[in-house]
Amino acid sequence: MFEGIVNLPVFLAAALALCVAPGPDTAYILGRTVLQGRRAGVVSVLGVVTGAAVHVLAAGLGLSAFLAASASAFGLVKLAGAAYLVWLGVKTFRERPAAAAEPALVRRTDRQLFAQGVLTDVLNPKVAVFFLAFLPHFIAPEAPHKVACFLLLGGMVLAMGLAWDLSLALASARFVRAVRLRPGLGRWSNRAMGGLLAALGLGLAGEEL
Repeated sequence: MFEGIVNLPVFLAAALALCVAPGPDTAYILGRTVLQGRRAGVVSVLGVVTGAAVHVLAAGLGLSAFLAASASAFGLVKLAGAAYLVWLGVKTFRERPAAAAEPALVRRTDRQLFAQGVLTDVLNPKVAVFFLAFLPHFIAPEAPHKVACFLLLGGMVLAMGLAWDLSLALASARFVRAVRLRPGLGRWSNRAMGGLLAALGLGLAGEEL
């Protein structure tokens, strides 16, 4: 099942850290849960994860086409991905945390909540770029089915994200006041995540050179 996948423990640890880091999806899910309750939060989570799945499939198909065009393309993808992770890490370290969604959001139906959750991710091209930059580093160059490995790793990230976001929505529905994001917490979270991404990118780049 895991043939061709390397450094799986490192991947799982990094993926988990990325899933729990506060971001736009977290703010959106919290905002919807605070405004409309647990059901709205769960529906929003399903929409966000579905949008991320679209990016995983698109990135997998793009990787497949790129590999078919050149035998050395996979190494180039990995080097470009390492550079992107370093840039993203520095950017995340320096930026201010996004404010949590305002409770004054207009109330939506389940269908509207799901669609808006999907669009939250689908309309963000950085999500696809991130998957394409991150996942190839955990696939062996000699793997016979690289795209299948890519989709499997992407599925793991989606499963982690689904579990974390659902836990967040359910917890915030019950303890709304205690779960709201604070600026200080978000700022230190950004710094920690930025340092992690930059270090990961530099380490992966060193392995490729």
